[in-house]
Amino acid sequence: MASGDKKTELQKLQDRILLKNDSVYKEFHKTIKDQLGGFSDDYIAFLNRAKTERECAAAAIGMLEEEGFQPFDAAKNYKAGERVYYNNRGRALIAAVIGELPLDEGFNLCAAHIDSPRLDLKQNPVYEDYELAFLKTHYYGGIKKYQWVTIPLSIHGVVVKKDGQTVEIVVGEQEDDPVFCINDLLPHLSRKTQDTRAAKDTIKGEELNVLIGSEPVQDSEIKKKVKLNILKILHERYGITEMDLLSADLAVVPAFKARYVGFDSSMIGGYGQDDRVCAYTILRALLEQKSPQRTALCVLADKEETGSEGNTGLCSDMLLHFVTQLSRCQRAELETTLLNSRALSADVNAAMDPTFPEVMEKSNACYLAHGLVVTKFTGSGGKSGTSEASAEYMAFVRRILDSAGVPWQVGELGKVDEGGGGTVAKYLASMGMEVVDAGVALLSMHSPFEIAHTADIMAAYKGFGAFYSSI
Repeated sequence: MASGDKKTELQKLQDRILLKNDSVYKEFHKTIKDQLGGFSDDYIAFLNRAKTERECAAAAIGMLEEEGFQPFDAAKNYKAGERVYYNNRGRALIAAVIGELPLDEGFNLCAAHIDSPRLDLKQNPVYEDYELAFLKTHYYGGIKKYQWVTIPLSIHGVVVKKDGQTVEIVVGEQEDDPVFCINDLLPHLSRKTQDTRAAKDTIKGEELNVLIGSEPVQDSEIKKKVKLNILKILHERYGITEMDLLSADLAVVPAFKARYVGFDSSMIGGYGQDDRVCAYTILRALLEQKSPQRTALCVLADKEETGSEGNTGLCSDMLLHFVTQLSRCQRAELETTLLNSRALSADVNAAMDPTFPEVMEKSNACYLAHGLVVTKFTGSGGKSGTSEASAEYMAFVRRILDSAGVPWQVGELGKVDEGGGGTVAKYLASMGMEVVDAGVALLSMHSPFEIAHTADIMAAYKGFGAFYSSI
């Protein structure tokens, strides 16, 4: 067919019935081009100031209060357009914009988690060996332990003294701060000690010891001179003792900054994008909601990486308690409210990596720069542990995204029987609401430096906004 000729009937049929994404994505990229740089800059800044769930919750509260959100008051009768948030112990957060419709007609909810894989300090962490001082750690969430050695590390968290005083600690983020690291064996000496180990045991859990000092105190009567010097520094700077570390939440995270990746700066690399890329985009999308038809809820949950257990994870009743109180404020029936509600479990998925294509089934994998990833089911080994979205709800989500011109794709977490994983979707489903997973595709997920595409991040933001405002 010569250039400029009309399409054949078969080509028209192909355009109508074959799965395609390219045209939507190209049009979307044109419309967001002017917004992309500023939005991406803001997101990078967020990643750099929110490396733990506590810091993420605090940053989110700051963003909410700037836009007029107030702490939730269970005794108040809220009207359409009012904006509230509930702070759960500084580690999890629920925010809402009250809708025009009665609450028992249901709400639109987006939920992400703000914890990320890391190293937590043990309760009695400081020790000295061979005249070097270290911190003992216990890894949190699913990590490849070898990825955490010989990289610059920072320490974040709080120490709570016996009298209740809270001391915040962040060391390793400023240019003039010292950083910390975990040692590794040189290749000349690792043949018998490490090289014969399985990859998952190249570095073992009890070998994730963080080097923190080498300078001794000058006193011949002191046995652990280097350890005492470290504790002396901590006492002088923060007024804490070794006993105070027994009541502390201290985490070790990568010290390097999030930044653009590639000659074209089309991607963003940084720590904690699982799942703060979704947390940031659902929060930003909520801030845009002025007076939605249905009440819009944003949930930023803790503990997902360890099973969502605990009173700040979504396995708890924190969301149920909030919705119960909100329903009571509006004299709505709780059961009816939940059954009429819709949710997106905003979580990332693993993008196809051309270096390791064998773990993916290419027709159902998700790809970088192909838009928001909608994952009908997660789980593993025969869909175990998943909450699978119904065909009806998948069609509903399709309509929302297509109507808003948001590029999207489907995804799964690897080939059948290759692996798998879970999200918070099943906890939302257990409350009776419709739910499906939707989020951003990542390369190097759960590593200290995860990769996302800038346009996919914007697609997520636009998609979550369209969902919040849907009827």
